[in-house]
Amino acid sequence: MSAELPASGLRLQSAVRPDQTVQLFLESAAVPEPGPDDVLVRIEAAPVNPSDLGMLFAGADMAAAEVTGSPDRPVVTAPLPDAAMRAMAGRVGTPLPTGNEGAGTVIAAGSSAEAQALLGTTVAVAGGSMYAEYRKVKAAACLVLPGGVSAIAGSSSFVNPMTALGMVETMRLEDHVALVHTAAASNLGQMLVRLCQEEQIQLVNIVRKPEQEELLRSAGAAFVCNSSSPEFMTDLIAALTETGATLAFDAVGGGRLASQILTAMEAAASATATTYSRYGSTVPKQVYIYGSLDHGPTELARSFGMAWGVGGWLLPNFLQKITPADVARLRNRVAGGLTTTFASQYTAEVSLAGLLHPDAIAEYGRQATGSKYVVIPTRR
Repeated sequence: MSAELPASGLRLQSAVRPDQTVQLFLESAAVPEPGPDDVLVRIEAAPVNPSDLGMLFAGADMAAAEVTGSPDRPVVTAPLPDAAMRAMAGRVGTPLPTGNEGAGTVIAAGSSAEAQALLGTTVAVAGGSMYAEYRKVKAAACLVLPGGVSAIAGSSSFVNPMTALGMVETMRLEDHVALVHTAAASNLGQMLVRLCQEEQIQLVNIVRKPEQEELLRSAGAAFVCNSSSPEFMTDLIAALTETGATLAFDAVGGGRLASQILTAMEAAASATATTYSRYGSTVPKQVYIYGSLDHGPTELARSFGMAWGVGGWLLPNFLQKITPADVARLRNRVAGGLTTTFASQYTAEVSLAGLLHPDAIAEYGRQATGSKYVVIPTRR
């Protein structure tokens, strides 16, 4: 164990209520004592990722949110559209803790040697309920941060870095030779650019604004296509022809972008075909949707032959497909690159209460490039 533990700590909860609203609030919860194989982490930083917003907001209309309570204990209430309420039926009446990942100091440890070895160290953890002052986790789930790496720098050590590595691993497992990535100017997108440069993998980046295009080109990205440009399809086909990329990871989800990518892949494959087939190219083409920046329907124009696939890709599902040894290998790779390849940049640091401020919600809720927040639970 360690010194005397605090009796309670704050944590952020999200509750879907029977009146078709979602409510975000801070509650005081008892600090648990660690079991033999557990450690207690004082959470010092936890990022706000797009994957956190689904749990937080539950699909609510946050533009119509109301804030009550006090400055240090705000309560945010927002209406749920009918479709969101149907999707969240299983959550009604059960408040859920939020925050997928974070980092902090181990202040108490169980009796096992593995747990005791972590006492006093700074660790990164993924496992939910990280928007909290304290979190009990298994010692085996902790990633010890290298010397000189702060909790803030190490807080985004799981979701984005492991996703970038998972994309590269998927490419290799499925026998593709290059990648396409959308919303490519995000923190994750910039990590993937650096990772692919290290691995000498050709990467086609799709963005939607000229400044995002410039950002990636200045970082050394060789192929950047702007989906808002009149020349988008021409540029995309040229990039796919040169790289041979037949695997895409799409963070947008809705609209026609996935279809445009498949169409461009088909055009690139057909350009080098030696024979004609009315069924199109036999080159396998795959788009994995892993995000939903556009909540509208995914539209497929079916102008890309018959050798194609569109599916979902989720990091936890991918990690279950590979061996524990491979997961450990990837985690160790992240630990070695937290200040380089897998570094994250934040535009704002907020307290638990500050995360519920209307201005903060409006900003990080946009999921825009350059609007990444990190929560500092110890801040008042």
